[in-house]
Amino acid sequence: MDLTTKYMGVELKNPIIVGACNLVTDIKVLKTLEESGASAIVYKSLFEEQIHLENLEHYQAEEEYASRHAEMSGGMMPEMEHAGPEEYLSNLKKTREALDIPLFASLNAVYEETWVDYAKQIEATGVDGIELNFYAIPKDFDIDGRSILTEQIDILQKVKESVNIPVAVKLSPYYTSILYAIGEMDKLDVDAFVIFNRLFQPEIDIDKEVHYFPYNLSSQNDNRLTLRYAGLLHGNINAAICCNHGIFTGEDVASMILAGADVVQVVSTLYKNGLGQITTMLQHLENWMKSKNYKSLDEFRGKLSRKTLNDPFIYKRAQYVDILMNSDEIYKKYPLR
Repeated sequence: MDLTTKYMGVELKNPIIVGACNLVTDIKVLKTLEESGASAIVYKSLFEEQIHLENLEHYQAEEEYASRHAEMSGGMMPEMEHAGPEEYLSNLKKTREALDIPLFASLNAVYEETWVDYAKQIEATGVDGIELNFYAIPKDFDIDGRSILTEQIDILQKVKESVNIPVAVKLSPYYTSILYAIGEMDKLDVDAFVIFNRLFQPEIDIDKEVHYFPYNLSSQNDNRLTLRYAGLLHGNINAAICCNHGIFTGEDVASMILAGADVVQVVSTLYKNGLGQITTMLQHLENWMKSKNYKSLDEFRGKLSRKTLNDPFIYKRAQYVDILMNSDEIYKKYPLR
């Protein structure tokens, strides 16, 4: 089977990429993932908010020691060497040198100038591309959706103009018109879209009456929204399509490619099923391809996308009508007790 594919202009040996997560910060784990068959790695995101917090902590520590006599604070002043993004960039460079497969960086910045500045610094580490995480969590009533999209498009354009490596955009599905947003960004020659961001939502402990943030890993059923939009986007944009969310098995990978994906990103399945899950996924993908007499991914990529299908209603509202008309089927699968 020929599982090779191209993503962001980079040749990959197969379509399974490890998404950004804590796993990728350990070189031993990364080498295991590489041996298991991962075609590329997305390094854990650089969060500008985290840098601001670290700088604030260093500043407060400086203020505390500055009020003491020199002989009291001698040797006790906290090291400032790793304040800011330097430690992250150093680890990113070491990871690039340790891996034989492509490495992509991930960036979450706040201000327009820092998006550009950090993107340039990340490029200097030698990574194969960069993934910009765009999302806006509604918290103010006086900010309209158009201004948010305009700001993101401006940032994307400036980053594209400032770096020479491929640039992908990772989006949340929470846009008034996600297809319009993607279409406008696609005009800037973005290299790929990653659909979709999994945003961690708060939970409430009703006994302690406090908020907490559980590590709510995705489940297999979570991939349906991603599947839908892969099918809508295929053949309608120039950028590559990367499906990310609820992809657990080789069969899931086949589904995404049938819809129109170029590659997929996986994270939760590695936490739940182990690092060797990539090997299993690739084996199952190959087995399915053999059963269908497919010799390459291109032979079935987008076969079930909106642009390829003759059925004009499969990706439209009519599908909901069809599901409702056949709702009795759920009683056959889940009989009432």
